[in-house]
Amino acid sequence: MSSIVLYEIRSRAAVITINRADKHNALSRALIADLHAAFERARDDSEARCVVLTAIGKVFCAGMDLSELAETLQLKDDEAGIIWDDVKRLCDLFQLIYTLPKPTVAAVNGSAVAGGAGLMTVCDLAIAVPEARFGYPEVRRGLVAAMVMPHLLRHIGERAARQMLLTGELIDAAEAYRVGLINEVVGAEVLQERAMALAAMLVQGGPNALAKTKELLQRFSRQSVSLEETARASAEPRLTRECRDGLEAFFAKRPVPWAVVSGE
Repeated sequence: MSSIVLYEIRSRAAVITINRADKHNALSRALIADLHAAFERARDDSEARCVVLTAIGKVFCAGMDLSELAETLQLKDDEAGIIWDDVKRLCDLFQLIYTLPKPTVAAVNGSAVAGGAGLMTVCDLAIAVPEARFGYPEVRRGLVAAMVMPHLLRHIGERAARQMLLTGELIDAAEAYRVGLINEVVGAEVLQERAMALAAMLVQGGPNALAKTKELLQRFSRQSVSLEETARASAEPRLTRECRDGLEAFFAKRPVPWAVVSGE
C-alpha cells in the first residue's frame, strides 16, 4: 500500500487511513486509485470483518485535488475524455464502498466537503468530531454534485438535501447529526476508540448475514438514475463556460460572475 493510504488490521477491522494531510487529504487521481485498491483489499481480506475509514490531520477530505482540477481548465474539447475518466474513477470508488459486502464506518476527524462528504456518505455508519463541517459547494463553482445526490438523499431526505445542494452552505457536526447525515458526534480524543467500538459491534454479526442485509438495503433504496447517467451529469458541467468561469474565480479568490450585482 502507498504512503498516502495506510492499511492495517486492528481487532478484525481493516483500518484504512488517508494520509495526505499536507493537501487536506484532497482526492487526487493517485489517492482515488489507492483508496480503490485498499477497499478491494479489505473486501478480499479474510482477516477483515468490517472497515473503518479515517484520515490523518485536521481535515477528513477537502474534495477534489485543486491542482488537478485547475489543470482541466486548459483542456481542449478533444481532451474532454480526461474529465470523464476522473469522474468515472471517483464514481467507481463510491460504488465499491457503497456495495462492499462488509460494513463500513467513517471516522470523520475534520471537515468533509464535496467529494470528501461523498466519501463519508457511502459508508454505512459515520461518526465525527464537533469541529467537522460538511457540505457540497459545487454549485458555487458552476459544478453539479450529481454523484453524491443519491447517497445524501438516503441519509437526510429531500428538504435538507435541497438546502445543502442548492445553497452550497456548510453545516456543522451538530446539524449534521440532527438531520441524520452522521450517527454520532464524539470528541477528537475518543474518535478512534469509538470507531473501533462500533467495529467490535459489527463483527458480532454473521458475515453472510451482514452481506445479505447490505444487499437488501441497497435493493430497497435503489436509485432511479444509472451510475453512468450520474457520472455524466457530474462531468458535463466541467466542460461549460459557466464552470470554467466559476473555477477561475475560485482560484483567483474573486466573486463568481453570476453573483456580481451590476454596477458594483
